[in-house]
This record gives sequence, C-alpha cells and structure tokens, in this order.
Amino acid sequence: MRGEASTPAAPSAKVAAIFIYPIKSCRGISASHAPLTPTGFRWDRQWMVVNPQGRMYSQRVEPSLALVEVELPSEAFLEDWEPTPHSFMVVKAPGMQPLKICLSKQGQEEEVADAVSVWEWTGSALDEGAEASQWFSDYLGKPCQLVRFNTASEVRTVDPDYVKGQHQTLFTDGYPFLLASQESLDELNQHLKEPVSINRFRPNILVEGCEPFSEDLWTDIKISKFSFSGVKLCYRCKIPTINPETAIMEVEPNETLTKTRSGEIIRPNDKNKKRIYFGQNMTWSWKEFSAERSGKIVEVGDPVNVLRKVSCSAEAAA
Repeated sequence: MRGEASTPAAPSAKVAAIFIYPIKSCRGISASHAPLTPTGFRWDRQWMVVNPQGRMYSQRVEPSLALVEVELPSEAFLEDWEPTPHSFMVVKAPGMQPLKICLSKQGQEEEVADAVSVWEWTGSALDEGAEASQWFSDYLGKPCQLVRFNTASEVRTVDPDYVKGQHQTLFTDGYPFLLASQESLDELNQHLKEPVSINRFRPNILVEGCEPFSEDLWTDIKISKFSFSGVKLCYRCKIPTINPETAIMEVEPNETLTKTRSGEIIRPNDKNKKRIYFGQNMTWSWKEFSAERSGKIVEVGDPVNVLRKVSCSAEAAA
C-alpha cells in the first residue's frame, strides 16, 4: 500500500544532518553534504570487517567496533572527486596506531577475498591487505580481514519483497538509506532517565521539523529535487543499546522502545509483535537522474516534502 498522495504547501521537514559509515559497524562521519549513488551515499558501508570464513563482524558481536573512528579527506564528499594514490582513509581506535587505507587502487594488484557474506548475500570482495588485517586482528583480539565491496564485479540487490526495481546496496544491513527524525529522538528521550544521541541509531539522513515518528508514514518524499521511497520500517537489534562513547552494552533505549515502539504497540495486527522500530529504510529513485552528470548532492538544510504517506504505522511496510 503506497498511501494517499499529499501536496504540502510548505516543506514537511528539512535535512538536519547527514552521516556516512565507511566501515560497517564503525563510527560514522558527519558531513554537510554527500553525493548520491545508486547504492547509497558515496563511501557508505563500502568496507567491512570479516572473520576467516568471510562472515561480517558487527557491533552485535564485537561492541568495541563502536570506538573505531574513520576519517576521509574532506574533498571525498565532492561529487566529482576521484582519489589518487595519495588519498587515504584513516582508521583510529584506542590503544592503536592510525591505520591508513589507500582509496585509489590505480596501478595496484588487487587481492580478491572469496565467499564474503553479509546476511543472505555472498560474493567476492577486495582484500585491503595484511596490514589492515593485522590491525583489526590486534584490536579485536581475533583473526580479522578488512574487505572492500567489489563494485566492479558484484551487485547486491535490495530485498524484492519490499522494493520494486533494481535497487542496490553495498554492506548495509539491507537498504541504501536510513532516515530518522530529531523529533522522534526527542520524544524517545523524554521517556529516558539518560538521553541518548542519534548515533545509537546510525541513520544516514536526520531530518527535523516534523511530528515525532511521522517518518513511519512516509512512502514517497522529495529531498530537494530527489525522489525517495520509504520501503520498510527499521526494526532494531541490540546495537542501539551499545554506548557509542564506551562500547558498553546497556538496557536502554531498547527497554523503553519495547514499551512504546514495539509491534504490539504500533502494529497490533502484525505477527512480529516483539520487534521494536525506529526510523525508515529508504531508496532513491536514481534512474530519474541517471542521465544527468552533475548535481546529485544532498545537503544539510535541504527541504523535505512528503508526497505520499499511509495513515498510521500499522499500514507501513515492516
């Protein structure tokens, strides 16, 4: 159900923050603007830490990944920028020397890691080398490998049960964008003894100026001139309980979300009554702009217009 069309006279919200997470489950980067690609914001979840069998490591099993900082050159967020052999991603963590990962593979022999998997998907990826493997192995205290999505040969499509068309993603949990609102966070924090930051929920796009949890209802929106679709409410695992400043697992905010945002509360007819929800998974209608060579940038401050929505959370896909 796509919902009822809406033609608001004024924007429903605006973009308040943009976050990119280059390495899956490591800290994000706050950016004032970010280039759009068919798989999400450029650089988002392009890398992942895996075990010797190629299975992903995430904060679910390795909470200390929450303390791993990632830095990219500021010019990496320019739309047409291409890295050189002197362009690096810098990775930092407590007790570790900085790790530099070259962003350009031009002229380098690339090692391929086979049978890399994230949830249901398995494919090949690019091995970032022995130094990166050793760095993460030393940090986590177990054998690790840092891999990069092999965009030259692999495609990971989004779940066709929720998304029509050939939408793609990289090493995300399943969808190219996650959107949440500041008002939803503010509403949640009113029920918590200690407020939490939006970092707990790891959205790509934070909006403000709307009603709390109104993003649940959005099925078609425009951010600036770009069309996005809300395709599935984001149900939360235990990662929001991991304090991003300490990597210590706590009971909140999930305990409160269970009382206020469970399927039993907001989706009483749904079979998944124990799931808790915060945020909306999104796709971008990139084919609208596939012929355009420039201008595919989302910026903080961009208006958000809701074009179509459902009437209540129970009607949203989840």
